[in-house]
Amino acid sequence: MRRDYIDWQDRSSPLAFLITIRCYGTWLHGDERGSMDRRENNTYGTPRIQGRVAFQESDRGQLVSPPMSLDAARRAAVTAAIREFADYRKTTLYALNVRTNHGHLVLAASDKPEKLMNSVKAYATRRLRQDCLVGPEDRVWARHGSTKWLWTEDHISQACEYVELGHGPDLPTFE
Repeated sequence: MRRDYIDWQDRSSPLAFLITIRCYGTWLHGDERGSMDRRENNTYGTPRIQGRVAFQESDRGQLVSPPMSLDAARRAAVTAAIREFADYRKTTLYALNVRTNHGHLVLAASDKPEKLMNSVKAYATRRLRQDCLVGPEDRVWARHGSTKWLWTEDHISQACEYVELGHGPDLPTFE
């Protein structure tokens, strides 16, 4: 049996993280792509909540501001803010791609990925507000996002390839 580097490495801290942030109101429970919740369907490997129009309409009725989308000016502002964040925090930003309703970044840092994700969202929101691209009361980001821990150089390479080239339905599994 061939042993891989990942079999014996120190797994106490990852080399980097793949972080995905999603715009507010753009992927509701009941969406045909499936969704997760905070209770039963939030563990890695468990099935997503299947799409249901009634569930989606219920969530849509609970939105406190319109769904957010990022036009070219907003995408440029978010990209600049994330690069500024990485420079200020002296982290390594391997890859970044901001889309119309979400953004992906591959980042090496010693903080927990949830803290990084929240900081990235704060930087981006502040820049959008400073540049008058969103209103002071507009919700920009969904409550959480996705954080994948990248344990090897190969994982980082795969994540960068996905971020820069791949926006297909399947994310690599980083186990």
